[in-house]
Amino acid sequence: MSNPQATIPKGSWVLVTGATGNVATQVAKQFLERGYKVRGTVRDLAKASWLVTDVFKPQADRGDFELIVVPDLAADHAFDDAVKGVSAIAHVASVVTFSPDPNEVIPQTVKGATGILEAALNEPSVREFVYTSSVVAATLVVPGNTTHVDENTYNETAIELAWSKAAPEAVRGAIVYSASKAEAEKAVWEFVRQRKPHFTVNAVGPSHILGEQLHRSHLQSNGAWLKMLVDGDLSDLQNYNTLFNIDVKDVGLLHVAAVLDGEVKNKRLQAWAQGCTWNDILAILRGLYPDRKFIDDLPGQERPSVTSDFTLQIELLKKWGGQEGWRTLEQTVEDNMKSLLELEAKA
Repeated sequence: MSNPQATIPKGSWVLVTGATGNVATQVAKQFLERGYKVRGTVRDLAKASWLVTDVFKPQADRGDFELIVVPDLAADHAFDDAVKGVSAIAHVASVVTFSPDPNEVIPQTVKGATGILEAALNEPSVREFVYTSSVVAATLVVPGNTTHVDENTYNETAIELAWSKAAPEAVRGAIVYSASKAEAEKAVWEFVRQRKPHFTVNAVGPSHILGEQLHRSHLQSNGAWLKMLVDGDLSDLQNYNTLFNIDVKDVGLLHVAAVLDGEVKNKRLQAWAQGCTWNDILAILRGLYPDRKFIDDLPGQERPSVTSDFTLQIELLKKWGGQEGWRTLEQTVEDNMKSLLELEAKA
């Protein structure tokens, strides 16, 4: 593991919101592995107890990992206690109900992002802040979309469709979620421009996240894409005929780099690696498990044509992870399937 000069010393506290989620758990894991202490926000201590009794038990036992309850990320002063004494914040939590009603998702997501920034502004110890955005904050990954995403690209299409409720019913929840991520990230950068915080702000925008899963609860989450594919559950998958792979470990590493690298300031770090389809993933699965029966290839699949510049991201993966580029789709699928089978065996 690479150890370049970091913005905050080892032993510092890092706040990770939404700690039970797949991405947040990976972010916490990578900070802990580098010698940092992690405080995770959760909505319910009992439901999140596995973090301290299982996945991060050694770190919790020695006082390097702790949980704090934030039941409603959109409530006034929701994060005031959570930010006390932390040196960095990774705001991963978001509203993931996929409600088709924009009024139930977008204002709450925006308030969560600006609320935690406000709390951080009032906490002198905070030096670094990274916001977990999404590719859908920038654009829709759909067949035929040739958008080149840069620092100023936002998904105005999703915002318009969400509020007009003009999207087809089957994808309305996904469109509202996309709009919530777009409006929230825009609000983050507007906060930076207007309030000029004493801490550095960056954002990481992943795509379809696959790879290692650390707890069986992740198998029931909205992002359990590989399990859906293996189970033949097409209820969500059929709405995505084109996608980008990104390994959850790479997403975690970019969060770490966004916090620890002093040269990365006010950056939108898009995090989408290899364009692919569910059929590409099925082909890898068949090669890995030739004796297992998987569903037939899906119709209408097409690799994406959205583009961006990943020069900085690749440099950060090398600098902070010692790796040459993104983890491959083959690596990601293998890790994902291995952890899926192990977690199912424990259930």
